Amino acid sequence: MKTIKTFVAVIALSFVSFTTFAQSITASASTLDGAEAKIAAQAKQEGAVYKITSARFDNGAMISAELSK
Repeated sequence: MKTIKTFVAVIALSFVSFTTFAQSITASASTLDGAEAKIAAQAKQEGAVYKITSARFDNGAMISAELSK
């Protein structure tokens, strides 16, 4: 029983630790490729990876992404 409680605590703390480093960012440009390039540059500067969460193209492109280390 003690092992199960320890396992659950480790899983819960690792999830909290992972979400602490997540950061949402946005970028805009005239094309989707340009906006993604800005996201990639910000991620590289911070030593993080990115996951695009939304993209929109009307009169210009706008991308939202989440950075995580």
